[in-house]
Amino acid sequence: MPATTAEARKPGRVKAFLKGVLAELKKVHWPTKKQLINYTGVVILAVVAMALVISLYDWIVSTLIQFLLSL
Repeated sequence: MPATTAEARKPGRVKAFLKGVLAELKKVHWPTKKQLINYTGVVILAVVAMALVISLYDWIVSTLIQFLLSL
């Protein structure tokens, strides 16, 4: 069965796409190791802070609901 024109162009399109991806990756400003450690620390602290806030709100709401149901 003969290949259609779309099937025949597919390897060329994939190769062009991968060349484009590599060209864009060369333009990326990659952080230094020190920056990466700092950014990771900031993200971890933000996640922990948000978890504490959500936990506090959850505790307050559940305590309030238990109090209201016990009336």
